[in-house]
Amino acid sequence: MTPPRPSPHPRADRPRILVLRALGLGDLLTAVPALRALRTAYPQHELVLAAPGRLAEAAVATGVVDRVLPASAPGRGVPRRIDWAGPPPAVAVDLHGNGPASHLPLLALRPVRLFAYAHPAMPRILGPVWREDEHERSRWCRLLTWYGIPADPDDLRIDAPPGPSPAPGAVVVHPGADAAARRWPPERFAAVAHALHRAGHRVVLTAGAGEGPLARQVAVQAGLPPSAVLGGSADLPFGELAALVARARAVIVGDTGLAHLASALGTPSVVLFGPVAPRLWGPPRLPRHRALWHPCHLDRARPGDAHGGQPDGRLLRITAAEVLTAVARLPEPVRRPGDVPRTEDVRQPEDVRRTQPTWRPDPERSADPVRHPEPEAMPHPEPEATPDPKTAPPPAPLSVPAS
Repeated sequence: MTPPRPSPHPRADRPRILVLRALGLGDLLTAVPALRALRTAYPQHELVLAAPGRLAEAAVATGVVDRVLPASAPGRGVPRRIDWAGPPPAVAVDLHGNGPASHLPLLALRPVRLFAYAHPAMPRILGPVWREDEHERSRWCRLLTWYGIPADPDDLRIDAPPGPSPAPGAVVVHPGADAAARRWPPERFAAVAHALHRAGHRVVLTAGAGEGPLARQVAVQAGLPPSAVLGGSADLPFGELAALVARARAVIVGDTGLAHLASALGTPSVVLFGPVAPRLWGPPRLPRHRALWHPCHLDRARPGDAHGGQPDGRLLRITAAEVLTAVARLPEPVRRPGDVPRTEDVRQPEDVRRTQPTWRPDPERSADPVRHPEPEAMPHPEPEATPDPKTAPPPAPLSVPAS
């Protein structure tokens, strides 16, 4: 069932729900299933999201949030107070954390009801027990289900924006991440971008605020023009970024916000993981998404520091050849109204269109005496994407040159 849309004319007398999720873009998007469940359960309430002000456009674009109440803290900290005005919230929901740091700012507002995880230091909150080994979307849906609100962690899609893409049909490469532990080496991003560009595909690089030098470095090494870099001095406006991703051929990205945007918009993606397993923060297990991860056989779901200052060793085990192979296996994206022909729809030389990436010994990998297991497998259970082999042709791959 489609949840009711937020009211464009909020009334002062409407009861209000306050949701605390004062983190980043990826955190917002992984909370969409829970937010949508709240919208469905409380259609007459105003749904207010306490989050950084820079996420206001993205939050409203989800179609389930009425407005953002600016709230933030350094890093991934918890705001000490929430600047709430008026009567207490009818419902306050902690989608930020699982302890006093995030419970107390909400309790200070005296909500009629509080939905939150239980914690030994907060015995008055009789919520469900927190689990470490749980996907982020499932975590918050389980919280709401415990309080009697049905929530589906797979209900994560958002509508594509109506505006045009700045690079329709391009392969979008995002080399940045907010922590070095999840940032694949720029020279490997450049190798992938160069190979795709050489095969005839349009490649663009996206950069958030402060990531311009990194994106420009990758562009130079990949042989791309400066115009291939979008953003950098500031974040791209969300509408422009979402239009770019929604109408892209594919997205290549680390474990960061743009990966979740590709999932939310249904754009094929290859996502690179290091310190945290895909089963906690990865894309849906569908054919259009490929998650690459090289854990050791003893690794747990969180074997590294997601906010560490050095690239995680598991991330460094991923080679450019692997990424190109994963990209080549992606299905075609779903066409949207107004889409223009993509680069790969234009006739190309036979040697380019027929070439697939092949495995070659990788010097970095061969020099490491540790035996690397294969990337975490992503099963393909999407029934609507499984054609009849007797009547339907296989999806056209992205052609890339042999390594």
